[in-house]
Amino acid sequence: MRYTSLRFWAALAVLPMALVAGCGDSSGTGGSADDGKTIKVGILHSLSGTMSISEVTVANAEKMAVDEINAAGGVLGKKLEVVQEDGASDWPTFAQKAQKLIRKDKVAAVFGGWTSASRKAMLPVFERNKALLWYPVQYEGLESSPYIFYTGATTNQQIVPGLDYLKEKGKKRIFLVGSDYVFPRTANKIIRAYAKANGMEVIGEEYTPLGHTEYSTLVNKVVAAKPDAVFNTLNGDSNVSFFKQLKSAGTTPDKMPVMSVSIAEEEVKGIGVANIVGHPVAWNYYQTTPGAVNEKFVKAFQTRHKGAVTSDPMEAGYNAVHLWAAAVKKAGTTDVEAVKKAAAGIVLDLPEGRVTIDGPTQHMHKTARIGVIQPDGLIKEVWSSGKPIKPDPYLKSYPWAAGLAS
Repeated sequence: MRYTSLRFWAALAVLPMALVAGCGDSSGTGGSADDGKTIKVGILHSLSGTMSISEVTVANAEKMAVDEINAAGGVLGKKLEVVQEDGASDWPTFAQKAQKLIRKDKVAAVFGGWTSASRKAMLPVFERNKALLWYPVQYEGLESSPYIFYTGATTNQQIVPGLDYLKEKGKKRIFLVGSDYVFPRTANKIIRAYAKANGMEVIGEEYTPLGHTEYSTLVNKVVAAKPDAVFNTLNGDSNVSFFKQLKSAGTTPDKMPVMSVSIAEEEVKGIGVANIVGHPVAWNYYQTTPGAVNEKFVKAFQTRHKGAVTSDPMEAGYNAVHLWAAAVKKAGTTDVEAVKKAAAGIVLDLPEGRVTIDGPTQHMHKTARIGVIQPDGLIKEVWSSGKPIKPDPYLKSYPWAAGLAS
């Protein structure tokens, strides 16, 4: 189904000019973010719509990080002030809200987005305004922007380790299932190239629109194909219907595991543990990740949000706020160019472990972790890279990926 993708790209093509209209000079943020007694920062996630199942908790984690920084004295002697907006699971809305945060609210940085479609919609806004976006979610790679810091995993820190794990388990025949937008289609292009070079076969590839709920036909196709494993890049609440209908079809994770790269602890709650228990996921952080820093993080978040779980994307969002604050303190200013320069090489011990900002790519060095969903809804790590992996968003170190960036 290509309608969603075509509609997105058509909308994106006209966004920059539409957003400039009525906004005055678009060179720079139009004023300092810390002229007053506070420093404004923007938080921009989907608080409504199909993606709210995933994004609300990320916004909550970012606000917790702001509160921690303020409790410790703020940044440059000033408290941080949050300006929050709702992207409403709509990519043009993300671009419009980003423009508002930059031009009207004059925020020092924006922490936001989830889907690659939302990021692609916002990218020209931040580049045109020379403003900073801190994007917290794993994504498909093959991108870098001088005005985006990517605190989630890029391809060689999640998708490639996930494929390596399936290969080690002898899973050769793979069926691809994804939502119909940028991330799944690009990720699956990469997966096909990996499979060709590693003795694996992609035996099916299906897409559905975000928010889709009727999966009986697709599930029947998957079951009929008898794959060794499914690689799942569905996003949002579509996963609820997919896994329920997959379980109803009689599939089991021991015979047909579904490797997911957009389902963390928060999504497990929404899907229902009984529908997804035993299936593998690929991330860089789990609530169960050992370490004193993570224990403190989990306790603090669950004190604020009773019954909540922590997860990779919200931890990466929390990290983003602390990493930006560290860069501002090092720079001695919120000036974007100074912060970018200061950010290179910053190292922090965070809930997932040690994280280093890679200056040239503005991605993070991150440890890859494969986990299996447990009956209590948490995720047990079953494989780890053992140390942080240097980001390689364009997969330059993988011969099989030659030409993918084009």
